[in-house]
This record gives sequence, C-alpha cells and structure tokens, in this order.
Amino acid sequence: MPIFKEALWIVDLTLPLNKGDRGVNWDNAMEIPKDNWNARLLHLYSHSGTHMDAPSHFIPGAKCIDQIDLNKCIGPALLIDLGEVTENFLIEPEHIDRYKNKICRGSRIILKTSWSKYYGQPIFRDQCPRISIELARHLADLDINLIGVEPPSVADVHNKSELVSVHRAFLEKEIVIVEGLCNLDKISQEEFTIMAFPLPVNGGDGSPCRVVALL
Repeated sequence: MPIFKEALWIVDLTLPLNKGDRGVNWDNAMEIPKDNWNARLLHLYSHSGTHMDAPSHFIPGAKCIDQIDLNKCIGPALLIDLGEVTENFLIEPEHIDRYKNKICRGSRIILKTSWSKYYGQPIFRDQCPRISIELARHLADLDINLIGVEPPSVADVHNKSELVSVHRAFLEKEIVIVEGLCNLDKISQEEFTIMAFPLPVNGGDGSPCRVVALL
C-alpha cells in the first residue's frame, strides 16, 4: 500500500554541494580508466550546505545527530513568508504574528526570506538575517518540532553571544534546526509536507541533509 494516496509534486529544498564551497572538498579515490569504476573520498564539514544541527552542537552531553527523533523531521510544515529581507535583518515575534493561530506544539516552521539567492557570495554568511532571542524563546516555549531557515545559521555567526543563545534556546528543547534551505519560492502554498533527513553520523554534532517539500 502506498504511503501517499495522492499524486505529489516534489520540490528539492537542498543546496548543491560544490567542490570548493565552504567545508566541501573531495578527491577521486577511484576512476573508471584506471580502476573500472568511479568513487570519491568526500571531505564535508558537518554544517556545510543544507544541514541539520544536533543538540550536541552547542550543549555538552546532549543528543547527537544519530539520535535525532526522525518523527520531528517529517510531517506538516508552515511556510512563513517574510518577503525579501535586508542584510542582518532581525526576525522578531511581531514578524510572524499573523501566523500565531497556526503555530502550536509540534509545528514545523519554515522561514522564507529569499536569502538563498546569495548562496556562494560572502553576504550569504556574513550578513545573513537571523532569529532574535525573543523569537527563539517564543517558539521554544510553544514546543515546536522543527525550525528551518535559508541562511547558513539561525543566528549571527559573528556574534558569539547571540549565536550560542539562539541555538541553545532551540536545542535545549530538542527542536530540530535545519539551515541552508533553498527553492522556497517554488512552494506556492502556505502548508506542505516536509522531509528532512541527516546522515546518522555516530556521535555527530550535525550533518548535511536532503530536504524536500511534498506539495
């Protein structure tokens, strides 16, 4: 029996992994002319491309990426469209206020900022929009399952205090964090099904993951 009874349109929300991108490299371990098959030795930073953070990324002794509850990684999601935001934009609770009746325990929240268009440019990481500590705590208090964003981080990577506080607000509640999403402009509906699965790296603090939207 099929899992889904209706025909679905799949949108890939995953950034491509290109050699030379931040944290991405590889060597050819095998080649067809010499070895009869191709194989690569991959060198991947655990938070490269589209990736998922484990609680152990910021909390000593917390759950690792191979211990993530996969039930949180698949299910209904809410797309919150914030428009095309400016550099270093701080996302506050009032920016999602019109969605407050749709956010509850177990929600999966995806913040659309159109920021993925800057992927491959310094601005993508250095001046990215981020979630305020007030919004992070608000969503954590609601006990959501997952938060997904287009920038490579939910917080300012150049502000250690903010970076730690925002991540810990989510990860202390074991809320799944997915960073580096793309193609959100291809989602034409507010609610959809998301699937986001990391590699089960033993003891890992995070992992690149493949994320898709089912419409």
